[in-house]
Amino acid sequence: MNEHTRDINMARVERDIEKLSEFNATPGDGITRLTYSEEDDRARKYIINEMKNFDLNIEVDGIGNIVGKLEGQDQSLGSVMTGSHLDTVKNGGKYDGVVGVVGGLEVIRTIKENNISTENPLELIIFVEEEGTTFGSTLIGSKVFTGKYNIEDIKRHKDQDGKSMYERAKEFGLNPDKMIETKDRNIKAMIELHIEQSIVLEKNNLNIGIVDDIAGMKWFNVNLRGEANHAGATPMNLRKDVLVVASEIIKEIQNIVNKSKSGSIVGTVGKIDCEPNVPNVIPEKVNFTLDLRDVNKQALEETSKRINNNIKEICHENEIDYSIELMGESSPIQLSNKLKKAARKSAEERDYSFKIMNSGAVHDVGILADITEAGLLFVPSVDGKSHNPEEFTSYVDIERGCNLLLDTILQLST
Repeated sequence: MNEHTRDINMARVERDIEKLSEFNATPGDGITRLTYSEEDDRARKYIINEMKNFDLNIEVDGIGNIVGKLEGQDQSLGSVMTGSHLDTVKNGGKYDGVVGVVGGLEVIRTIKENNISTENPLELIIFVEEEGTTFGSTLIGSKVFTGKYNIEDIKRHKDQDGKSMYERAKEFGLNPDKMIETKDRNIKAMIELHIEQSIVLEKNNLNIGIVDDIAGMKWFNVNLRGEANHAGATPMNLRKDVLVVASEIIKEIQNIVNKSKSGSIVGTVGKIDCEPNVPNVIPEKVNFTLDLRDVNKQALEETSKRINNNIKEICHENEIDYSIELMGESSPIQLSNKLKKAARKSAEERDYSFKIMNSGAVHDVGILADITEAGLLFVPSVDGKSHNPEEFTSYVDIERGCNLLLDTILQLST
């Protein structure tokens, strides 16, 4: 092992992950920990308490982003930052986001208790509302942190009860008028540890993924309106059955995506609502989401336009009213070559097998790539499953990821 190599305390990491999984609104059916929920509150307090146990300087901004700082020898130098998120999708898994939070916490604990001196300050950050489950837009915490979202954006994004994130933050005891201003911060680098959420590493029997590019995404909300009528009394040729039209559109979305020359674009209709949603009434309203992702920006834009035009044509042919709303978007991101090189060096010194690869999922670290050197490390996901109760990553793989994160952060900060 090289002079910087240490080992994290894996028993402590396991304890933290298992404890956080108890803060869950759906016991026995995956993990549900939504932003500003009671479960979220308990998880946040647990992590903050762990930060306090190691005397980190703690800061919480107006929407709930948490930063814990370990001072370095030279306070004029930029911080080396790591972290992820604690919120989940509904009925998700216990590793998504949590591995990066706990891994980052453990790296700082290991450095402090071993009296390792770093020139740069170290910061652990926990971003709020990464998943977008509660307020309909992904990566809100990191977008606010980097200035991409402002107060008006927080007021614009609402939950299923029609309350804005701004209102909910106040109810949660926060002051959303007070944000952490990134322009006043000095950040040398941000590196995030995460489960892969795909099958590449496991299928290739690899220990680590070092991410090259993060896919850009476009997230649409599509509303269609036809005419409700009696299911038995209305002739087939006189119907405006909006669910039939929606099914045609969704099928064409898949065809358009599959025909793209990109080779890396993916498209998903993941949520559908139908009204009145009763057996003997012809559907009148359908709402569905569309999630498009690709590392190729041009292909993402071109496919998005083709799909929008196709929706327009199908609705016009069937005399169906429609609207298409862009709910959120991000551009493809190339991560820092410097951090990829540092991670590769650490992996080689640990004798970990690894792959330089892309990420189809978006992550908070990608938002920070505009303001600092940004890097992303993956550990394998069993069967590639994520965002469901079967999500699983072995503690052996998590330990490797945490040790690699430790070594890489020490390269960057000493």
